[in-house]
Amino acid sequence: MTVHQEARVRRRARLRGSTAGRALAACMVGVVFSFPLAIMAVGSLRKPGLPPPGGLELLPDVLWSGNYETAAGLIPLGQQLLNSVLVVSTAVPVTVLVASWAGFAIAMARPAVRRLLIGIALVVLSMPASAMWVPRKVMLEQLGLTDHALVVALPAVMGTTPFYVLLFAFAYHRIPRSLYEVAAVEQASVFRIWRSVAFPLARPTMFAVAALAFASYWGNFIDPLILLTTEEDWPLALGLRALSALEPTLHPLYMAAAVMATAPAALAFLAAQRSLAPRRNLET
Repeated sequence: MTVHQEARVRRRARLRGSTAGRALAACMVGVVFSFPLAIMAVGSLRKPGLPPPGGLELLPDVLWSGNYETAAGLIPLGQQLLNSVLVVSTAVPVTVLVASWAGFAIAMARPAVRRLLIGIALVVLSMPASAMWVPRKVMLEQLGLTDHALVVALPAVMGTTPFYVLLFAFAYHRIPRSLYEVAAVEQASVFRIWRSVAFPLARPTMFAVAALAFASYWGNFIDPLILLTTEEDWPLALGLRALSALEPTLHPLYMAAAVMATAPAALAFLAAQRSLAPRRNLET
């Protein structure tokens, strides 16, 4: 075996060891964060009316699946689920599109302008979200846009948060400038450069922003609480509040509704996980 072959073997061994270590750490973190979800799922199978368990209950003595049907009868769960689906199916694509455009504008700007725009985004990002609750409600009431499920998705037309814009800006800035210059030499428009060069190369960022936006809008509780007054317009996250006031012996119903509210977000994360995972070639 030559020196180069030995070096290649050692490099492969280091890469495999590093990958195994990261996989083990990821599994440990996943177990920690999945434990509350498992407790919630187990609690949803406990028969209502029984005294609460004295400690941690790994599995109820009697598994009761009727809590899901009962919970759906206590609140308009189906309508609220449709409202949540309507909000995320509207807000997520709009968020990705607007944040991508804004990030591309920052990446293509001159260095001085780019620094100014990033500074403005950081200042806006540092402002507490609660500072916008009252002005947003007053503005939407004056425009007559309250009391509709889609009003919760309106922040998407501004990219939802400057954080998503900065993610796209950094992703586009890492793309070699020569690719943009070649497209410009071919007399491609700015929109075509974004569509054909920048956006396809920023697919991991797109999936990351879509997953974050989905989780944000799916679990949004404050905005619907402030803007929506009709129970039929509530998203599922707000509808769970009605079940949180049940007495402790009926908490399995609350757990069942929480499982139904959490499952779509978990499935969306699992679907996006493959696109978010980095790809490495151990043979190089």
